[in-house]
Amino acid sequence: MVIDNGEVIEDYPEDVRGHSCLVLGCGEDNRPVHVVCSPKEDYLAIITAYLPDGEQWEDNYKKRKKI
Repeated sequence: MVIDNGEVIEDYPEDVRGHSCLVLGCGEDNRPVHVVCSPKEDYLAIITAYLPDGEQWEDNYKKRKKI
C-alpha cells in the first residue's frame, strides 16, 4: 500500500548503495509507515520499512525535526 499510494518525501541520489528514496504512506488503521526503496532496472528493491518515531519527525511525518 505504501509503495502504491505513498509519497516520496526524501530522495538520496548519492546513496552508497545506489539511488534510493524514502516513501511515506499509511498502513493499517491509517498508521504512518516509512519505506526506503531503491529503483533498479527490473524491480524496486525495498531496503527497509518502519513506523516513524514522532520524536524524530514533524506531525505529518514528512519532515525530520531539527535536533
